Amino acid sequence: MSVRIWRVCEYSGGWLNILVDIGMCARGRCGRSGGRGHGRAPGGKGGPGLAPPPLARRGRAPASAALSARPAGPGGCGRSPQAGMAAEDEAELSLLECRVCFEPYGPDGQRRPLNLPCGHVLCRGCVGALAGAERQRLECPFCRRLCGPAETSDCRPLLQLLELLGPAGGGLASALGRSGGGAAAAAGLGLRLCLGGWGSLVNPTGVAACPGSGRLAVAHDGKKRIHVFGPSGFCLRRFGERGDASNDIKYPLDVTVTSDGHVVVTDGGDCSVKAFDSEGRGVLAVREGFCLPWGLDATPGSEVILTDSEAGALYRLAADFQRGELRKCQMIRSRLVSPRAVAVCQTSGAVVVVEHLKARGASRGSTRVTIFSAEMDLIGQMDSFGLNLVFPSRIYATAVAFDKEGRVIVTDVCSQAVVCLGKPEEFPIFNPLISHGLCYPVGLTYTANNSLVVLDSGDHSVKVYSSS
Repeated sequence: MSVRIWRVCEYSGGWLNILVDIGMCARGRCGRSGGRGHGRAPGGKGGPGLAPPPLARRGRAPASAALSARPAGPGGCGRSPQAGMAAEDEAELSLLECRVCFEPYGPDGQRRPLNLPCGHVLCRGCVGALAGAERQRLECPFCRRLCGPAETSDCRPLLQLLELLGPAGGGLASALGRSGGGAAAAAGLGLRLCLGGWGSLVNPTGVAACPGSGRLAVAHDGKKRIHVFGPSGFCLRRFGERGDASNDIKYPLDVTVTSDGHVVVTDGGDCSVKAFDSEGRGVLAVREGFCLPWGLDATPGSEVILTDSEAGALYRLAADFQRGELRKCQMIRSRLVSPRAVAVCQTSGAVVVVEHLKARGASRGSTRVTIFSAEMDLIGQMDSFGLNLVFPSRIYATAVAFDKEGRVIVTDVCSQAVVCLGKPEEFPIFNPLISHGLCYPVGLTYTANNSLVVLDSGDHSVKVYSSS
């Protein structure tokens, strides 16, 4: 128990899994006793890549050490509910603060969380301090791997979590729910395949299915930014190096696959849209006036609909990907509020967008699901307040898709679920499709055989569900 919690606190990989373990123990469901000391490998000795933990602030023991120090009692969990909640609060502090300076992370400035290439997370201030005045190389304080400050990148899942909690704060458990995880429980769906995991995928941000081959393309923060998986789950190809070349990918935000098999990626690092052929060769890079291109989806005619989060706009991009020629990049909708996820209905051509509404004062931000017809007329809209009238819980949508019947499907990180909102004319409908087994769902797509694919950034995996 103590080892896993320490690894989750120190690594960006699987950081939301801490809620599952602590939540189960707080309820007396954990069958494992506190055992090995802080930072020890499962074999009882320090394992490779596990550095000693930093000193606790103000004499406070790290969360996992506090947990492992308690002897196990009857029921396999040696602490009262009050002690369990205290341990959960302690672990939450460890998750939301830099493990070098012990200051809380923030969305901007020196407190902004950054990923090192090794997977550890530090605040920007500590990255600068460790790099020194010359800012050439720094050594990770946990695994001692060397890297340059330019090799760091934003820890997007943690930034999204900070955005979810909002300026008013609030606990992780209250924001993400206390469902405790477990086996997937879906309405008519069963978990068929699970791909990736920490080490294979690092902070994944987007997933898309190839209409013809059934392959899955996943965008993540690893050395090779795009992984392509076959229908059986094997990784067939990796491409998209991190770098400054025209076809390198600095930070992928989303990915889609056209009907002719081209992989198109939004790159938040240089605010561009980049296309690759089925072999991973770059064929096109578009940088026409984007502020922050974010979500994208392909139409049946191999055009691409994409959002610009900072410009508040929706674009239609048409290109001859075979020749690497851009034909048109047209703004088709403006005055949206921080649009991110987007999906195109393959039958009607309708477009659905998830807008992220700004927080006001001490209130937290919220989301709005907006649907347009193929001619870009507004045909439906539902915000978090309206959804709360149907479902008594705060809903924060992070991804969206259409099923084959034209129903709108969203991921909700508050309840860690996938929810069907129905067709636009049926709003509001709340039908949970997957209610257990997800940590932090951030991506969603359907395959040609109608399997539901969920990208779970919480445990760095891709989960494929099909009718049982």
